[in-house]
Amino acid sequence: MTMTSASVNACALPEQALLIRYARSGAYTDCYATDVPRPVSHAEYVEAFYTGAVFKLERLLLAWFAARPSTDAQARDLASGALSSFAAWRVEERNASQLLMRDFSGRTRSWLMVEPLGAGATRLYFGSAVVPARDQATGRASMGVAFKALLGFHKLYSRVLLRGAVAQIGV
Repeated sequence: MTMTSASVNACALPEQALLIRYARSGAYTDCYATDVPRPVSHAEYVEAFYTGAVFKLERLLLAWFAARPSTDAQARDLASGALSSFAAWRVEERNASQLLMRDFSGRTRSWLMVEPLGAGATRLYFGSAVVPARDQATGRASMGVAFKALLGFHKLYSRVLLRGAVAQIGV
């Protein structure tokens, strides 16, 4: 995958991605990536992602409509590993290069990963998973009408969020 620092592209999940188990289980998953021309630590990326201007708007909406407020200091603590929850999410799993968050409903996941590249560059990944809901009457799994209606917006918003993190990093 070749990218310029300004481009955000849809791509396959890397095999080592913490999100891959959701793709294998039949959940909806997506993955976006961009390359930046300098080393970026995982903590720096996580903090930039959750403190960027666009995500701050989402945080404000979560505070108003879901009673899930958050601060930049909490984003820093999440990035450093000192917090296991942030706004509407809880850490499901993390390692030195990845963070997998689960929302309070249990249906969606957000995933961030950094991958060092040659010549001091870094690839930043952002992905999501949406787990199908089970119909209690039939037992069938379904993504639902709202998911289908919002999927196009979600894909655009994912690219905007990743671009916002890059801007916050200052590349």
